[in-house]
Amino acid sequence: MAPQSQLATLDTTIVDRLPSYSQTLFAAKTTQGLTFEEIAKELGRSEVAVAAIFYGQAQASAEDVEKLSSVLKIPINILEASSITSFPNRGHAGPMPPVEPLIYRLYEIVQNYGYAFKAVINEKFGDGIMSAIAFSSKVEKEVDGDGVTWVNITLRGKWLPFTRF
Repeated sequence: MAPQSQLATLDTTIVDRLPSYSQTLFAAKTTQGLTFEEIAKELGRSEVAVAAIFYGQAQASAEDVEKLSSVLKIPINILEASSITSFPNRGHAGPMPPVEPLIYRLYEIVQNYGYAFKAVINEKFGDGIMSAIAFSSKVEKEVDGDGVTWVNITLRGKWLPFTRF
C-alpha cells in the first residue's frame, strides 16, 4: 500500500462530469490505500487503462468488475448495477482548454509540438493517423545521473493510413 500522500484521489471539481461509479471506485481506492499501479497488477491491465476506467473514459469488462470488486472490497452487485461496463462517454471529464496545470501542460505539448509530431510521423509513415482506439500508454519515472526526476510518457497507437476513395 502506498502512503496516503502518494495516492491519486478524485478531484471534486470534476465530479459532476464523471459517472457516479467514479466516486465509489475512488473512495474504495483511498480506503484500501492502493495506487493505480497496484490495482492494475491485480487486473492484469496497465495503470493508465485502470485510471481511465475510474474516470469513465474506458469500459470495464465483466472480468475487470470481478477483480475491482475483490481488490477494492466493493460488493460486486454495486459495480454490476452501475454503468461501468457500458459504452463510455469519452472526452467529457474536464473543461477545454484544461485548467488543471498538469493536464494543461499535456495540452500545451500538443499545441506547441502537434504539427511537428504530425510532420515527423507523416514522413515516417505517410498520410494517416495514429489510433487512440488500438492504443496503449505507460508512464514511467526516470532519475538521471544528476538526480533530476523526469516523466516518460509513451503513447503507442496503431498506424491507420488514409485510403483513397
